[in-house]
Amino acid sequence: METLTIDKQQKTTDFLPLNGTDHVEFYVGNAKQAAFYYKTAFGFQDLAYAGPETGMRDRASYVLQQGKIRLVLTTPLHSDHPIAEHIKKHGDGVKILALSVDDAYDAFYQTTSRGAEPYQEPQTMTDEFGEVRTSGIKLYGETVHLFVERKNYTGAFLPHYEKMDSGYHPTPTGLVHIDHCVGNVGWHKMNEWVNFYEETMGFRNILTFDDKMISTEYSALMSKVMSNGNGFVKFPINEPAEGKKKSQIEEYLEFYEGEGVQHLALATNDIVNTVTTLQSRGIEFLTVPTTYYDELIDRVGHIDEDLEPLKKLGILVDRDDEGYLLQIFTKPVEDRPTLFFEIIQRKGAKSFGAGNFKALFEAIEREQELRGNL
Repeated sequence: METLTIDKQQKTTDFLPLNGTDHVEFYVGNAKQAAFYYKTAFGFQDLAYAGPETGMRDRASYVLQQGKIRLVLTTPLHSDHPIAEHIKKHGDGVKILALSVDDAYDAFYQTTSRGAEPYQEPQTMTDEFGEVRTSGIKLYGETVHLFVERKNYTGAFLPHYEKMDSGYHPTPTGLVHIDHCVGNVGWHKMNEWVNFYEETMGFRNILTFDDKMISTEYSALMSKVMSNGNGFVKFPINEPAEGKKKSQIEEYLEFYEGEGVQHLALATNDIVNTVTTLQSRGIEFLTVPTTYYDELIDRVGHIDEDLEPLKKLGILVDRDDEGYLLQIFTKPVEDRPTLFFEIIQRKGAKSFGAGNFKALFEAIEREQELRGNL
């Protein structure tokens, strides 16, 4: 089995309806500086802030937005805070994958009654703009899902956050929504978390890639893509596989010191313009040999885009039965080789670029070798 497409029909009632990703929260060493980075480099805009000035005494959080993407950057204000311990162990990274729901209390009941471990009991937060109800469950490593119900709220983000405008507004780069979010788990743990998503959250395994499909001469991994009932939320899950040398998943697990979020895939409607802008602002991308493009059209068929800009920027192309996609991956955005971003534009395709895996993984291995971690 190299690639398996699972029946896409939902066979039972969706007991956990999701409206999409509400926000992604990062724990970082310096949220003020991280916010400046994501604004300057990626074009995110100020949305809200919480900290000592708003009554939050133990941390500061900056909320940024571009399109439907909301990033929350949170830093602790004291060294003995649990968030500080998280950063000490993992470095900057994703802590919370927050999902938008119509009923956060029911989402907690539905998932915990099916075996999910509680992270946050249901609670209601209020201010002059209304109320937000939240609850949460634990995932792989120290990552969590937060369920957010905000249908009765008109504020900027959450109660006790204040609308923020620093006066600094770099031009957006065309990012519109989160396409998917990938998690790295330990040896032989992938199926455990596949079962978790199936049993406690009602997700389906829509694609499977084994180590024959995702491999190079030196390393390999296995991956399964989990999707919720309406397809709004997708979480691929990777685990290492045996190879001659250390895989990218093993490198991640070593430097993150545990399981966690490997990358966020951010969608754009014009990948050439988005990547051109990101590169001009200092974002570094993985590159593939120019020979990748020699037989590209023979492999994927007609595409609307001119080939030369794709070749110049290093954008990859792949096709499935429903169309094609264009994608490119940043180098890690921190000194630890852990978190990175994917920029993706879908032209009908529902897949994840399987035809690019070999070229992509060889590019990753070249970077691993430079770091001495292959």
